[in-house]
Amino acid sequence: MDATVTFEDRVRAWEEQFLDAGATRSYPAHRQVEEADSPVRTPFQRDRDRIVHTKAFRRLKHKTQVFVAPEGDHYRTRLTHTIEACGIARTVARALGLNEDLTEAIGLGHDLGHPPFGHAGEEALDVALRERCGSGFKHNEHSLRVVEVLERDGRGLNLTEEVRDGILNHTGANKPATLEGRIVKLVDRVAYINHDIDDALRAGILSVGDLPAAEIELLGATGSVRIDTLVRDIVERSRTAGDIVQSDQVGGAMLRLRKFMFDRVYLGPLARSEHERVHRMMRTLFDHYMERPAEAPELEPGASQCQRVADYLAGMTDRYCIAKYAELAEWR
Repeated sequence: MDATVTFEDRVRAWEEQFLDAGATRSYPAHRQVEEADSPVRTPFQRDRDRIVHTKAFRRLKHKTQVFVAPEGDHYRTRLTHTIEACGIARTVARALGLNEDLTEAIGLGHDLGHPPFGHAGEEALDVALRERCGSGFKHNEHSLRVVEVLERDGRGLNLTEEVRDGILNHTGANKPATLEGRIVKLVDRVAYINHDIDDALRAGILSVGDLPAAEIELLGATGSVRIDTLVRDIVERSRTAGDIVQSDQVGGAMLRLRKFMFDRVYLGPLARSEHERVHRMMRTLFDHYMERPAEAPELEPGASQCQRVADYLAGMTDRYCIAKYAELAEWR
């Protein structure tokens, strides 16, 4: 092995030979604060490692994906969703000759800012902030805040521009700047639609016969088959499109399956009953800490009272939020 050839030299040479022309190159690193590169890891690998070692990432294991505080051991959490989505995204990136390290870093970081209780918790926090502070809450924006400001005791992680962009734009109307970020944006749906069907079947909320027949016939009878169908369609269509896309037939079937899940599961009768509990807990805690801001930790020095309370509540796990609510109810 030639000692004069650096790790960066080898990575650059490999990427020029094997990555697609549209792939994001690992060098040079674009960070808000310039820092020396690692001699043994690419900038995107360093971002991945920084994300995985955050407290916010560890808390994902106790945050709801769909079902609030489920009794069974096998229901998805925000952490298992992140891992599943990340694995699918890496498969797509590799098949298309795109940058797997960048794709992985975005995938691991995309939901760091999700509050407790899934989308019900996000909605509750958004409503509270709009009513009392004139602002609002979006988990993708808070995910970016987590990595830019809140982690490392307010110093942030100093991630690369490409990873920050992918985290911010993994949902919503804006398109990520990189193809790798666009993979995560699309695969996030591929992952949650299919694993949420699995969890809804396990919980008895759905039966196999309830699933829309035409879409299941086209995409596949099991979650693994459907994911394989969707991934192959994305890869085949994206190769010639110069972007990350789906066919009208397969993509349309996925969107119809997503609408079915919103109607029957995400906004169904059980979810609505849980939403009422979640809104009551979140709003009670929000109002309490707004009136007593000293009880909420100052995660960013100088942050406004609204931001301070939002940061604290968004960082809670389901069980911690329930415990604080119970503690407050007992105190009252």
